[in-house]
Amino acid sequence: MICPFCGFRQDRVIDSRESKEGDVIRRRRQCLECERRFTTYERIDEIPYMVVKKDGRREKFDRQKVLGGLLRACEKRPVPMGKLAEVVDEVEGRLTETQDRELPTTIIGEILMERLRALDKIAYVRFASVYRDFQDVEAFLNELKNLIVHKREKRPL
Repeated sequence: MICPFCGFRQDRVIDSRESKEGDVIRRRRQCLECERRFTTYERIDEIPYMVVKKDGRREKFDRQKVLGGLLRACEKRPVPMGKLAEVVDEVEGRLTETQDRELPTTIIGEILMERLRALDKIAYVRFASVYRDFQDVEAFLNELKNLIVHKREKRPL
């Protein structure tokens, strides 16, 4: 560290303490040139994960916002909270795998719909109706038809 008093580049650490939350380390240092003491703080350089919206805006990934959308879709449905948390974990995992720490909402929405389709068909349709922004009953019925066809294809003969 550079001494804030004389600019010398060598010091020694006298004391180190971790914050109560464990996210910061406070270090008391002493300059080896002027012998004055100063404090530095060390923390993890956390670059936030970003979500690219349909209109091109970027927004910080909010796990609670994603979970809230899933909870609304699953309201009064027999879907365990643990399963929803696993779905959000999967989306978060995909974000951590991307090099640029960004993921378009289209990919996030498709992951969520795919998982909801497997968990609960009603919750899936609820989520899809908001995510795909159905403008009329016909679009909604087409999605239901696709769901029925998909279900028939998976059914054993």
